[in-house]
Amino acid sequence: MKRSALVTALTTAALLGGALVSQAAEAPAADGSEAAACTAADAEVYTPPASVPATPGTVLACRSVTLSQVPGTIAMSAWKVLYSSTDNQGLPVAVSGTLAVPTAPWTGPGTRPVVAFHPGTLGLGPQCAFSKQLAGAYQDEYEGDNIAALLKAGYAVAATDGPGYLDGQTHRYVAGTGSGHALLDIARAAPAVPGSGLSRQTRIGLWGYSEGGAAGLWAAQLAAGYAPELNVVGDASGGIPGDLKEVAAGLDGSAFSGFLADAAIGIQAAYPTLPLDALLNHQGREAVKTAKSVCVAGTVTALAGKSIKDYTTAGLTLDQLYRQRGSDGRTWGQVLDAQKLGVNLGTYKIAFPVLQYRGALDEVIPTATEDAVRAAYCAAGVKTGWKIYPGDHLLTDNQAVGDVVSWLGDRFAGRSAHNDC
Repeated sequence: MKRSALVTALTTAALLGGALVSQAAEAPAADGSEAAACTAADAEVYTPPASVPATPGTVLACRSVTLSQVPGTIAMSAWKVLYSSTDNQGLPVAVSGTLAVPTAPWTGPGTRPVVAFHPGTLGLGPQCAFSKQLAGAYQDEYEGDNIAALLKAGYAVAATDGPGYLDGQTHRYVAGTGSGHALLDIARAAPAVPGSGLSRQTRIGLWGYSEGGAAGLWAAQLAAGYAPELNVVGDASGGIPGDLKEVAAGLDGSAFSGFLADAAIGIQAAYPTLPLDALLNHQGREAVKTAKSVCVAGTVTALAGKSIKDYTTAGLTLDQLYRQRGSDGRTWGQVLDAQKLGVNLGTYKIAFPVLQYRGALDEVIPTATEDAVRAAYCAAGVKTGWKIYPGDHLLTDNQAVGDVVSWLGDRFAGRSAHNDC
């Protein structure tokens, strides 16, 4: 697992910003949607198709791979996959990802479970896609231990890259609905991958941290309405940026302000009617070029300490940016509010338990917004587990691995979940 570059970057940023940041195999599906064979060239997995099927979870291309960045010796079959999903506007979109299935027969109850996994922040550069990192094309990946732990437990892992990592695209960073769809749809796609041996009726667990934690909760909120046929039994989400405005206030001008630049770029990619380029000065346009070319360590180091006002011709504050209106009449503020988690839970019916967690020393995501998401879920009657770890934002991801895998195992076994509300 390649943590060193990211650890160094975050540590350096924290030091530089001390004053700024003080705180028996199953039968494969036979419904006609299964890909004929996983013989696609690597480039095909990342090439946007001319048209995308309207049926989410359709396998468009797949390729057998070796996951060199998953630590340990784990016998498995693994594939890169390109599959259909639905974007924030409700339109068909193609998304890339990875499927890994242990070679050892499943010995637990029922059919082999699938964990749909969304990685944390990796950066906007095309080389940063999780599927590329797991297969060793670019070695800045830092969640290989998460994947390894799931595979060792015998679970299949369907890990989405998230929307926007195909050639010529921009990752839709922290755009909620599209990310939730992509996570659910790779679970739909997994049984259609030739040789996966997975059942469409099997139990599904959701897992993500940071950006992935938000995607996991969006998937949980959307599951009943968007993918009712999936047997989702639980979601584990940590380090959650539940309110993007609150997160932005903490990031602006801080040692971790590169994440704010990524968010502005990613949200505008998901909602292209919002103004961005027209608001930027030369420094802002250069920052966008940088953010789109590097992964998370480069984002942190290159853009530390910058404020949104440094990048805009009018020296806009965040509040002033939120009032900027797009061509469809929606403002930046309205779009960001639409990404907020824990809202409209009377509409988003979550029929399974969730586990939420954070670090006591989280220096990237304000702990108040993480706590607020938990409180909102509890108030809505969602059975919610809760745990605080002693680490900072990065370390907590790793500290929670054993607990999360155990918690998911209990959900797969049908055991009752503890409610910490």
